[in-house]
Amino acid sequence: MGRYRPWIFALLVLALLCQMAVGMVTAARQQSPIVDEPVYVSASLVYLQQHSLEYNFEHPPLAKLIMATGLSFADARVDAAFEGTQWQLGTDVLYGQGNDAQRLLLLARLPLIFLALMFGLVVFAFARDLAGTGAGVVALGLYAFSPDVIAHGSLATLDLPTTGFLVTTLWLLWRARNRPYRYLPLAGLALGAALATKMSTLPALPLMAILVVVSVWHAGRAHQLGARLDGGHVARLVAVGVGAAAGVMVLSLVVVWATYLAVDPHLRWTSPADLPVINGLTGHLVDWLPMPRPFRDGMRVQLSFEGMEFPGYLLGREYTGSKWYYLPVALLIKEPLGMLALWLAGGAVMASVRPLRSAVPYVLLPTAVLLLVAMSGSRDFGVRYAIFVPVFLAVAAGCVVAYRARWAQVATIVLVGWVAVSSLRTFPYYLPYSNEAFGGPSQTYLRLSDANVDWGQDLARLGDRLAEKYPGERVWLLYRGRGAPAYYGIKAGHPLKAPASEVHGLVVVSTACLHSSICIPANTDPAAGRRRLAEILDSSERIDDVGHAILIYRR
Repeated sequence: MGRYRPWIFALLVLALLCQMAVGMVTAARQQSPIVDEPVYVSASLVYLQQHSLEYNFEHPPLAKLIMATGLSFADARVDAAFEGTQWQLGTDVLYGQGNDAQRLLLLARLPLIFLALMFGLVVFAFARDLAGTGAGVVALGLYAFSPDVIAHGSLATLDLPTTGFLVTTLWLLWRARNRPYRYLPLAGLALGAALATKMSTLPALPLMAILVVVSVWHAGRAHQLGARLDGGHVARLVAVGVGAAAGVMVLSLVVVWATYLAVDPHLRWTSPADLPVINGLTGHLVDWLPMPRPFRDGMRVQLSFEGMEFPGYLLGREYTGSKWYYLPVALLIKEPLGMLALWLAGGAVMASVRPLRSAVPYVLLPTAVLLLVAMSGSRDFGVRYAIFVPVFLAVAAGCVVAYRARWAQVATIVLVGWVAVSSLRTFPYYLPYSNEAFGGPSQTYLRLSDANVDWGQDLARLGDRLAEKYPGERVWLLYRGRGAPAYYGIKAGHPLKAPASEVHGLVVVSTACLHSSICIPANTDPAAGRRRLAEILDSSERIDDVGHAILIYRR
């Protein structure tokens, strides 16, 4: 039996990745653009055709360059003379130039789907290095069945690629404990890729630098074969570690510069006239960063967002601003119960089993530090800002196999199976997933909003549903998203722009519109608009929903 074991594990890995691929590709084919995708897709096409960094400069280019590898097969039309905002450009590219919007989206999403699958192999390898092949399979199982990972892996967005490059960096730093000369340069490249994808990676740089020093220290101690180090050896090891950390940071900066030069080799850039001004020490730090100017200008935009207040919704309560506990509570709602249990068990095993304690700074500490940073943000828009948690902690959860008790092994199999069943039951509606303790995907909108439930992804599905089940019926639509209803065959009026006495037929409402004034017409008092919507829905009968994100009423 022993000689067949590698093949069994290989088949398990392949099966896990295949089911994940099916989930992501199915979702990618069915979903209309979420709020951010038109901007990313259009910016990618501008990169390809015009070599300009003008649009979406508040995010670095790497993920959009990866999207461009798929879009290069699209032969898409972009108006070279277009003048307008990046949001208007996104709408024009998808729906105003005669392009096939869904084909563009799919071509942009497919390279990131492939990347998500590759990051699954990294998760497997990381956990295998820590606690054996069984740990790798458990970790990959949690990653491959995670509804949030599948949901965001199927979209042309930045959150999961950033997380994937970060977990790759941590894995390479762990391996550098034994072979620093081989793995530290690769870690620098992976860290640079994360930084070139999203600026939220910046707070991770000091931690990564410390881990470089720790890895070099361990490698130096191993070279001494346990011999006692004198003061000279200690100072030399620390100096080498600091130098290695500086080298890794420099290499990551080189990657960032390379991505900008890949878009525009001449790096032509003029700062926008309306660029936010960041004063004080923060502004000086931005000026001193050895980054391309568009990166630093993008940082100013991102920092300006942190000074704003945005609407939020949590556990049935609307509010303005941000709550420090939003992300932990949202994760408790959005992650499968079996996964939560394995995270706790894996963390406990890592902290208690001596051979695994040295991995705590590489797995648990980055999770805690980055979660604390994310919790301090101003935008309570979804667990996507903490998507690294299910990825990093999948590695920790795999370590439960280091606890050899038979009951623990059985419990682990049962919990992974529970996660799998919970994930498969939500197929293909991964974005609005919530666990059984909170009522499942159909109830998520009662406790969370925005990217946790309704990110505008179900407009294409709505068009299909109306054509199949309700052909010819009058439709009134309140939709929150960037899709164009007419493109998907939806002919609808706005229920808040007509007298209530005329609103009869199907009233279709995005769940995001139930908890915010974002869908109220601009010339309407928000409070009055909310009251009118409530009156319309109270006098209607709910008859259907689409993807647990769009509700259909009959009035």
